[in-house]
Amino acid sequence: MSGIVLSASVRQNLLSLQSTADLLSTTQNRLATGNKVNSALDNPTNFFTAQGLDNRASDINNLLDGIGNGVQVLQAANTGITSLQKLVDTAKSIANQALQATSGYSTKSQATTAAVTGATASNLLGGTASAATNAKTTSTVDLSAGIDASGGAKTFTVNGQTVTLATNGGSSSNGQYSISDIEAAINGTAGVGVNATDDGAGHLILTSTGTAGAADTITLGGTDVASVFGATPTVTPGTDAGTTGGLSGLTLTIAATDGGTATNITFGTGTGQVSTLDQLNTALAANNLTASINSSGALTFTTTNDHASATIGTVGGTATGAGNPLGAITVNAPVADANAQNTRATLVSQYNAVIDQIKTTAQDSSFNGINLLNGDQLKLVFNETGKSTLNIQGVTFDPAGLGLSSLASGTDFLDNASTNKVLDSLNNASSTLRSQASTLGSNLSIVQIRQDFSKNLINVLQTGSSNLTLADTNEEAANSQALSTRQSIAVSALALANQSQQSVLQLLR
Repeated sequence: MSGIVLSASVRQNLLSLQSTADLLSTTQNRLATGNKVNSALDNPTNFFTAQGLDNRASDINNLLDGIGNGVQVLQAANTGITSLQKLVDTAKSIANQALQATSGYSTKSQATTAAVTGATASNLLGGTASAATNAKTTSTVDLSAGIDASGGAKTFTVNGQTVTLATNGGSSSNGQYSISDIEAAINGTAGVGVNATDDGAGHLILTSTGTAGAADTITLGGTDVASVFGATPTVTPGTDAGTTGGLSGLTLTIAATDGGTATNITFGTGTGQVSTLDQLNTALAANNLTASINSSGALTFTTTNDHASATIGTVGGTATGAGNPLGAITVNAPVADANAQNTRATLVSQYNAVIDQIKTTAQDSSFNGINLLNGDQLKLVFNETGKSTLNIQGVTFDPAGLGLSSLASGTDFLDNASTNKVLDSLNNASSTLRSQASTLGSNLSIVQIRQDFSKNLINVLQTGSSNLTLADTNEEAANSQALSTRQSIAVSALALANQSQQSVLQLLR
């Protein structure tokens, strides 16, 4: 072929035709593939940039499957929590039925005392009137007017103890001793056994500091007693009457009853002491007990309705026992009601069936082998480098994890107190479930947001890649049409260029 000689015009037209054919081939390839960059030879920069974008989009798209599975794991756990909440509500309903059921005991625990003479609801102390000498001694001493404060200190005795009035009348400013001087001197002397007070009417009131009912007396004497008091006074016991045989000053103790606070009572009218039935019931309330009194003055202690299954704690104190006002006290245990207990036992069985369902429901709340209600962990990866992750730690929501347990007939639902303990546990379980549902909802929201973000990001990456490699079909179609026309013209030009040679060929014929 190298021996063939073409004219310059033919060769030029041939080269033009070849160039047009190459361009037409490229255009047709772009129309066929839809890409203007099909290999690194077309445009290295765009080709490799687009390839990187496509690879990243592909990696993120692969992660979407894991994210989608994570959404389903969270939804499975949320469905499980919803069911668990309904089961807990059912258990609450059963416990409330136990509260409304007939009391499980025909008779509650009781303890009855001996009759206290004279005791009433408004005055539990009781007792009989005593002689005046059994009361605290209280006496009034008339003082001499104008007691001379000069001539040195004056002394006298109270119950054998020397009392000294200071020289110059102590605080007196007129040279005479005042009642307050004498009062201060007596009260300032140790061991006198009395308390002196000024009644404001010229009298000094002396009150024994001994125990009421001791029949004690007050004696005055000494060198200057006559000059201080005008004459040696005769002091007799006060006339206030006391009582004997009552509860005043005695104690009552009752050990803790069914988790209550042990009772420790002192009878009397002083601060913190008990003298009425209302005060007694106030003191017993913390120990789950109540008290009543009959017409003869006997007290009866009884457990409250909420603690009907309990037995009153050990009773003691100085008011009890043989020879004491309340006497020997026997505590009687509660008497169970068979029919009522059977009803409560049935409710226990129903409750336990619900607890079993809580266990199985928690175990079944899994998806693709992950159960967030059985302590499993869910790890989600959001980007192709693995640096953007979310770890969701599951919880254990079997009955034990919720603070619940099966009940025992004859032990649980016996009375309101034991039933309320179960209800407290159920309320705590409800709060725990609601809190975890909120946590799961927050995590689900995060995962769904990241899922949408990944989808949108994939679209952005693929769009960017397409912008670098995709061909404009309208433009390429126009190019194809133009090149076809150009090719036809080139063929015609080549034919014209060959006409001179054909003329020579005609001459040779």
